[in-house]
Amino acid sequence: MTDRGKRQTQTQKQEPLHPRLPFLSFLRKQESRGVLLNIPIFISWCTGGKSHEGFRSTFLMAHFPAAGPVIPQYSDTATPSALSSASPPCEESRRCLAVHHALQAAGLFESTPAWRVSPVPFPLTARDLTFFEDLGPWLWSFSKALNRLYLDSVKGRQPFWVHQYLDQGKPQALLEYARMKRFREAVPQVIRPDVIPTETGMAITELDSVPGGIGITGSLSAAYGALGDALVGGADGMIDGFAALFRGRGGEEPVGGDAGGLAIVVSDEAEDYRTEMDWLAGRLRATGLDAYCVHPRDLRFTEEQRSLVPTLFAHTPSGERPVWHVYRFFELFDLENVPKSELLMYSARKGRVRVTPPYKPWMEEKLAFALLHHPMLEGYWADALERDVFDSLRQVMPRTWVVDPRPLPPSAIIPDLTLDGKAVSDWRQLSQATQKQRQCVLKPSGFSELAWGSRGVIVGHDIPQSAWVAKLEHALTSFTSTPYVFQAFHKGRVYEMTYWDERTGQLASMEGRARLSPYYFVSGDEVTLGGILATVCPKDKKVLHGMRDAILAPCALPARQGGL
Repeated sequence: MTDRGKRQTQTQKQEPLHPRLPFLSFLRKQESRGVLLNIPIFISWCTGGKSHEGFRSTFLMAHFPAAGPVIPQYSDTATPSALSSASPPCEESRRCLAVHHALQAAGLFESTPAWRVSPVPFPLTARDLTFFEDLGPWLWSFSKALNRLYLDSVKGRQPFWVHQYLDQGKPQALLEYARMKRFREAVPQVIRPDVIPTETGMAITELDSVPGGIGITGSLSAAYGALGDALVGGADGMIDGFAALFRGRGGEEPVGGDAGGLAIVVSDEAEDYRTEMDWLAGRLRATGLDAYCVHPRDLRFTEEQRSLVPTLFAHTPSGERPVWHVYRFFELFDLENVPKSELLMYSARKGRVRVTPPYKPWMEEKLAFALLHHPMLEGYWADALERDVFDSLRQVMPRTWVVDPRPLPPSAIIPDLTLDGKAVSDWRQLSQATQKQRQCVLKPSGFSELAWGSRGVIVGHDIPQSAWVAKLEHALTSFTSTPYVFQAFHKGRVYEMTYWDERTGQLASMEGRARLSPYYFVSGDEVTLGGILATVCPKDKKVLHGMRDAILAPCALPARQGGL
């Protein structure tokens, strides 16, 4: 998971016994402060006092899908203290606070969001939308081709160094498991690239096969959709796209059919994402899918059952549930710290459960971009992807190289890498690069606690010369355990956004650079764009990720697409 930069400081919560309890808890907190809140009054306030039954029904279904018909009665004359003012708030303020309360009602934070709230979604142009609609099938083709490239390299049909690079630092037992015939064609079914809009076009900085943010994007889409905004994927696109992966169209079914449910397994290392995954599971249950977010220790495996009966079970607030599908929300580098990981892998190997993303570490490496640009592999990519897709991906995926410290023959150079117009044959030549020449990013390729959340990202022109030399040397000496990649830096274009300032209680504006993260869900060979999360950071930030000073919002359809 590379999107860990937007981690929230949250305490661990157990799944509520009733889906509306987070909101009722919020209401009770308001009551304890002497504030009585009536849901219709709150909704009326959010919509400027207008009758808006569509907002009301969408809001309630978005955040309390299984709530019963009984809603506690509250005073019809009170409004939340945070919303009270001598004069009515403007429409933009009203929208910000409506989104704020919708996210709070969803249980995604206690009081203050870990990001800035915008009154409107992030705007896309028609050209942007076309790009993102095309990008999903391109990346699906790329994922399948990368998987084949690796397996062909293992068998000697492609250069051996391909799988050597991708295997570097991985336990042999994991590699042997991942190469099993049963899993040969399995690839991640959720694809999320991080895309930077620049002045000259789009640039994909990396791909994430185990992405966070599904629940955040889904809840934001529900909140803005309830306000009437036309969004990419729609208000429920994230839920519908994710649910489709487990409704019988997502690939091979486990032995015994599809009578069991879905366990979203979140490890301790991914604890900060448990709240949004709890929310996601609740929304999935509202669609009729038996889904729960569980800790690995909540799984139970047995071989005492007949062949057509589930052998994997999960302890949930609703009792023990049979499991046929597992969404793996933990990193492969952390397997040793994941309870019952061996039992889960055994169950998948025996065909008793289907796990996605699959246990394939080569599918989670940033150096895949370097393979796409490698001149010796051009023929493979052009055939596997079709030439137009290959050319399109090379335009949007930045030049990337594997930081390999091994010496080259005197007549050899590192392909397409230059310094001051001269070819480079030794990575240590770059230690002499000036700040202006260091328009680059250095980061771990994968299979490391430093490979997500921007933890290990070094922006070359953002650090002094001495630090650059030390970071480059560290990357070279880490090659055998954690290979690094060297990537061209692309500066994002500047957008002006409005947000609600929690400190002043007023609207404020900010110039920032955006990272756009589309979520593609693949069922069979059908690629669905469920939604796009925009993360807009202050323009002086070099690394764009979720932070308290960033605005998070779903992306809106162009006006003509939304019928506005």
